[in-house]
Amino acid sequence: MVSSFNDAISAYRNAAAGKTDTVAERVTGTGNTVDPGESFADMVRGAAYDARDTMVNSEQMTQKAITGDAELHEVVTAVSAAEVTLRTVVGVRDKAVEAYQSILNMPV
Repeated sequence: MVSSFNDAISAYRNAAAGKTDTVAERVTGTGNTVDPGESFADMVRGAAYDARDTMVNSEQMTQKAITGDAELHEVVTAVSAAEVTLRTVVGVRDKAVEAYQSILNMPV
């Protein structure tokens, strides 16, 4: 995230001058860096991989809970994150289908 007003102005100037490849933004909470010139497809692909990783982590924590290797709060946190991720993925899918259907219904 842009940390100050001056950083925001510098980022705007760089973007206006076509220097977007020099600007990197840190995604809050994930520790990942994002290229502002990243394509939409790359962004969606990254989100899908993150969703998959969250689901796999939830399954692993559930298996650890069965064997007694995980604390209850860790399992609940992982399962809650998986539930939120699943709801988000379903919501995005529903919006994409709705957009596709509205495009199909457009008069030519």
